[in-house]
Amino acid sequence: MSYRTDTRALVLAALKDGPKHGYAIGKSIREGSGDLLKLGEGQLYPLLHELEEKGFVSGEWEGVPGDPPRRVYTLTSTGEGELLRRAKKWADFAGAVGSLLSTSKLETSHE
Repeated sequence: MSYRTDTRALVLAALKDGPKHGYAIGKSIREGSGDLLKLGEGQLYPLLHELEEKGFVSGEWEGVPGDPPRRVYTLTSTGEGELLRRAKKWADFAGAVGSLLSTSKLETSHE
């Protein structure tokens, strides 16, 4: 896991509430992060293909009347396990960083 950012975990998390197409996944990440995190198409679609190859998501083409077909992705049970694993690793990392960057500890060290 890259601790700088775990975009795979973000994509898996965006699918935890149900199937979505690529644009909706990106929108879910953007809105869920208060516009702090954004994945462009050049990042998102290669990740979706990788996650599908690994069996973490499944994709199916869906026809929409009047629009071109779009690929809709669903989190698999293997993907749910991967999301839990990545979420735990991220929480452990964030807790460690938070402990080191604790405002109260930083203020105490300057007294």
